[in-house]
Amino acid sequence: MLARVANNLFWMGRYIERAEHVARYLNVNYFSSLDAPNELSQSRQFVLRSMMFFVGEPIHDHSEELKEGEILYNIGLNPDMSYSIINNVKYARENANSARDLISTELYEAINKFYHFVINYCKDDFTKKGLYDFTMNIAEMTAILRGKIRGTLLHDEVYAIIMLGINIERATQVIRIINAKYNDAVYTKGNYRDKISNSFEWITLLKCVESYDMMRRFYKKTPNSISTLEFLILNPDCPRSVINSINQVYKHIKVLDESKNPDKNSTAFLVSKVKGEYEFKYAEEIEEDMQSFIENILNSLVQISQKMEKEFFHY
Repeated sequence: MLARVANNLFWMGRYIERAEHVARYLNVNYFSSLDAPNELSQSRQFVLRSMMFFVGEPIHDHSEELKEGEILYNIGLNPDMSYSIINNVKYARENANSARDLISTELYEAINKFYHFVINYCKDDFTKKGLYDFTMNIAEMTAILRGKIRGTLLHDEVYAIIMLGINIERATQVIRIINAKYNDAVYTKGNYRDKISNSFEWITLLKCVESYDMMRRFYKKTPNSISTLEFLILNPDCPRSVINSINQVYKHIKVLDESKNPDKNSTAFLVSKVKGEYEFKYAEEIEEDMQSFIENILNSLVQISQKMEKEFFHY
């Protein structure tokens, strides 16, 4: 396999996963605000600022009045915004086109259907009444794509490379969502003197990553900061957890590097090192210095991605 094609497969997986997380963050934050227990969390301005913080464009001036239609359009369908859902879907399809010979017809057709749904979605409908329909369709179509990847491809190097992209992106997006909701929890605490550990934002966070029901089943109590962080970062049985994604990266990197004692400069060695580091953390330790943890884990994921590209995808 050409390194260039392997790179296309890797980024196809990443863009598919990224589109889903952005769509779900929009959906959950917008509609959960209707049930929020305090006035600030119900505020549309608060929700719009949270969305912009998540996509990496934080609004620091809290006196600035944000326009709802403009923010939703920029994140959803604006082709000029690199973080928009429409661009993530476009990039996923472009990478699929470049690796067409290595993926199944069923997967390629599903990606095309996904692309045409997004590219033809009416801008006015989206910003005025279509947010729920659009974001739910994005989430459902990405689930179909993952099913096509697992169900129609040989589980060989091609599958491993796509899954590496999906799982690195999933870990990255979950950490970014945790960062955004932690920021929201801190902000609401300052206004309502709520304990940050019992903030409504932890429930919203769990819903953003489709883990609220399973978390309630696992702990049998209302989510708080410790149980939420433990479940979404350290629980290997939660399919959305950071450690589960790192374990999956470790599993799939072994397909590309079969050596039992990987070189210390290899991707497999770095993944093993990061896996070992986070397997033995505990939630209280993370909560003590949340910002440092977020910066460190994001740096680790970037290093894994960069080393992987240099070792396997460089051309």
